[in-house]
Formats: sequence, structure tokens, C-alpha cells
Amino acid sequence: MIVAEQKPLEEIWEMVKGHQRLLVLGCNTCVAVCHQGGSKEAEIIASLLRMKAKNDGVSMEIQERGVERQCEREFFVPQEKAIDNADAVLSTACGIGVQFIASAWPRTPVYPALNTTFLGAVEEMGIFAERCQACGSCVLGQTGGICPMSRCAKRVLNGPCGGSVQGRCEINKETECAWQLIVERLDKLGQMERYEELAPIQDWSTDRAGGPRTLVREDLKA
Repeated sequence: MIVAEQKPLEEIWEMVKGHQRLLVLGCNTCVAVCHQGGSKEAEIIASLLRMKAKNDGVSMEIQERGVERQCEREFFVPQEKAIDNADAVLSTACGIGVQFIASAWPRTPVYPALNTTFLGAVEEMGIFAERCQACGSCVLGQTGGICPMSRCAKRVLNGPCGGSVQGRCEINKETECAWQLIVERLDKLGQMERYEELAPIQDWSTDRAGGPRTLVREDLKA
């Protein structure tokens, strides 16, 4: 899932304070799971902004709504009127959702309430850990399902680097060595032969060539 964290209220206020009618729009998928951007969080942010506006003597009408996902147009249908009536939208979605609204409503300013941080997993209640960098060249089949791009501080694709001590990273002693985890996992799977397979160096010039990437499924196109 996409993990994000809320921006400081003062930063948000500086973006939206010049508008008369503000809609705080929550996203009830990824960022709701990490308790940063769902409808509940949108309601809290809206309340804080109302108090801020009152304290600063600023006249502003602030409403809050929520949609299931801000990255697909169909989910916006129930809230289209609210968006049309707003002078600006404060989105509590990830950066994708913010850009989606901005493209769908080109005459309405759209501001981010969150900082998008990483693709992660829920390790336990309240702890979200980075697990993927969406590099475009997945090697999980060769590394026992453990991503060296996101879990190794050096992004070493053919490790270990030789600097780990007792299974801990030399850069951050609190971090487990990704390649120690990979070797242990491959050993348990009986797939240690995969450790001998060399992964090619990540070619960012190829993976990112031509700007933003696009996936096209011809069989799904209308």
C-alpha cells in the first residue's frame, strides 16, 4: 500500500488560507489504512482548519467529504457537486490522488495535505514499513520474496556488501541486513542456488526513459 504522513497544519494553512470555500477530501484506501488520509482524518483536518480560521479572523467555509479511491474517476461521482462548488480542494490522498483531481478539475486549485513517503506493509498495529520502491525490475523471485532495493540501505542487488555485523546494517544498526534475511529465506526454501545468480545493475536510464511510465492493456481498452 502507499504510505503517507500528514503535513504540519501551518504548512497546510499557508496553502489554503486565501480561499473562501474549501473542500477537504479524504481517500479511504491506502492512506486510510495508515490513519493519515481517510474520511476520519479529513474530518479532523477540517476541524483544525476551522479553528485556525476562526482564531486568525479569516472567513472560510470548510467542508469535508470522502471517496473510496482518489485515483479512479468513477468513485468521484457522489462528490462531483461538492468539488464543483469549492474554490479549492485539500486532498488527503497520496500524490497520485492529488494529481488525478487536478487533471479532472483543471480550474480548481488542489493542494496536498499529506507527504507521500513509500510503498509499505503493515508490520503490526501502528507500524508501517517500506517494502517496495516500484523500480520496475522486480527481483523478488530470485531473492526469496525480500526486496533488496527497499530493504538494503545501499540498494545492493548482489549482496551482502560485507559491512553487516551480526545481521545488522553497518549504516543503521537498528536495521536488519536485507541480504542476511535473503540468504536465510533462500536456505529455508531450499533455493540457495538462486544466491549464485547475478542480478544485472539497475538501469534507471532504461526503466525511466521517456518520463512517466504507462501500462497499457489493449484487452481492457474500450
